[in-house]
Amino acid sequence: MHRKKKWSKSHTSFDNLQKGVPSHLKGKYLGIGKELVKNGYLIAKPTHYGTEVSLNPEKRKEIIEAIRNYF
Repeated sequence: MHRKKKWSKSHTSFDNLQKGVPSHLKGKYLGIGKELVKNGYLIAKPTHYGTEVSLNPEKRKEIIEAIRNYF
């Protein structure tokens, strides 16, 4: 999401979080996504066709630091 600049007003479908992940890990990624929303790293936006998410710009430093440390 960071590479695609999905910050604040730019959203992507919550279901897209699991794209490119091996099928046996997809359920785990959705659970992690829900935790990221709960902890404020992702902003959830309900729509009539599903939930959209974006990165929280207020936690930008923490998110970028985590990306640099783990990827």
